[in-house]
Amino acid sequence: MLKIAVFVSGSGSNLQSIIDNIEQGKLNCRIEAVISDNPKAGALERAEIKGIRTYVLDKSIHKEDFGDKALQIIGEDLDLIVLAGFLSILKGEILNTYKNKIINIHPSLIPNFCGKGMYGRRVHEAVIKAKAEITGCTVHYVNAEVDGGAVILQKIVKVDTCDDADTLQEKVLSEEHKLLCKVLCLIEQKKLLNTPQGVKILEEVI
Repeated sequence: MLKIAVFVSGSGSNLQSIIDNIEQGKLNCRIEAVISDNPKAGALERAEIKGIRTYVLDKSIHKEDFGDKALQIIGEDLDLIVLAGFLSILKGEILNTYKNKIINIHPSLIPNFCGKGMYGRRVHEAVIKAKAEITGCTVHYVNAEVDGGAVILQKIVKVDTCDDADTLQEKVLSEEHKLLCKVLCLIEQKKLLNTPQGVKILEEVI
């Protein structure tokens, strides 16, 4: 069983997708803690309803030391940290302790529309402004560079001429839920191999 912590900032729909997949028997996984940088995050209530331990490290107080404080909470024995709609940038020893054990879901096809300041609705606004024909979402490993870790999986989403930032966000978010849980399955089943050339999937999940 995969033991994970989920870091959140917002409503927690990706967290809810993980919870639902666990309850449906699709993920052999246990959420040990949910940590938020936002005391008003809806994700906290989602976790509390399910009896999952929650912690708040307010980003207005914990800025540079957020990662260190989070590491003190979760310890060093978890299998994975999942950034699911988490808007703070992780720094510090947590990146070394959990090297290749932190993943993030980003609402575009990295390397497009990513990097510092590109998060949430801003990404979809940029896609619409650029008149891109496709966008999507990416699950990648987290390192010291913002959105700079190795890409694990991506899902393409078509941008329709009638789309605005809101409708595009909804379409991409739906795919985020599925992609994130698919990657968690691959990790739990030990089907990802990190190589100098990138992440290799040893066998596709059926």
